[in-house]
Amino acid sequence: MKEYTEIPYWITLAHLSKWGTEKINRLVIKIVHDNQMSLETFFHSESEWQDKFGLSDIDIEDLQNAKSELPNNAFLAEDLLSQGFEVVPINSPEYSKTLKANLKVKAPTILYVKGNKKIMQENSIAIVGSRDADNISLQFTDNIAKKAAQQFKVVVSGFAKGIDKQALDSAIQYKGQSIIVLPQGIMTFGSGIKKYYKEITNGDVLVVSTFHPKAVWSAGLAMARNPIIYALATDIYVAQSAESGGTWAGVIDGLKKGRTIFVRQSNQNEKNANLILVEKGAKAVDSEGNIIDNTELLKAVQTMNETTQNNEIEQVITLLEKQKLTSKQILERVQLNMSDKELIKKLQSLPNIQTTKKSNKVHYFIMKDMPTLFPIK
Repeated sequence: MKEYTEIPYWITLAHLSKWGTEKINRLVIKIVHDNQMSLETFFHSESEWQDKFGLSDIDIEDLQNAKSELPNNAFLAEDLLSQGFEVVPINSPEYSKTLKANLKVKAPTILYVKGNKKIMQENSIAIVGSRDADNISLQFTDNIAKKAAQQFKVVVSGFAKGIDKQALDSAIQYKGQSIIVLPQGIMTFGSGIKKYYKEITNGDVLVVSTFHPKAVWSAGLAMARNPIIYALATDIYVAQSAESGGTWAGVIDGLKKGRTIFVRQSNQNEKNANLILVEKGAKAVDSEGNIIDNTELLKAVQTMNETTQNNEIEQVITLLEKQKLTSKQILERVQLNMSDKELIKKLQSLPNIQTTKKSNKVHYFIMKDMPTLFPIK
């Protein structure tokens, strides 16, 4: 960033307490684009905040409180620059076009970086997955990172153990380029910068953080970092996912946004949610990242789901032959892969289920002399 005097103002605005990223960015648009004004000029034009920028009394109070942090942020900016870090604001031509295209007005207001910023303009892929990944998933990650290096694509990862770390180390091993997206402030990543100093100085690794430079690692920051990993990448490859957690949430969010996501086709004996993600719309790929025809795979998944559900319903019927229970009581006694509403709908569809009301609650049961839907072994 050439306008070094602007850095403290960008830091102050980007970390406005109580303001979300979208609200901050909309103000940035009004300041920089609509009024062709520097942030420094804006912060010294309080008399115009209400009329010219339409800010409320509460907004103005927030900005005034933030303005008191400018001296501290000036020292912080000086410290950042002295240590070789850079600040890339959202309106900079050096800012990742991919990140901005994917997140639009919700893209981070500024990026704290160290390394070759040009990497952000290259074609990129993210390889994501569980921290406790199986060997087959780690090998898949290595294969995809190798192919990315051969195709001159940047590998984006989050520096967690497991898939993230494998993606980074494989990209380096195969002479590719990589972006490390931190779950912490960039000034607290000293050990990591020291470890990858050679790759950073050679221009092969770029370290990126969207958090306050002195923020320490936390689970909350790790979750907040995940959408940045996905948004920095053109293509997303999933090595291994559980049915909850950061990888799962990121893929589901991506699918809702219409993004194409490639998921390693797992074997039926693997305990992960890869097949479920394929069922939800992700594209299955083989160990080398080649797309697999989903038709037969989806049929197999559907058959497995139906078999599982039938087994679960058999357990419910056996239970209801012995006693009257509410849907919630059934869920407490039998581990079902369905919600309370889904269970009620299923029970209502079965011809052998009877109901009775007790204490204004619906109880389900089966008459002892009534034939069951499924034979009980």
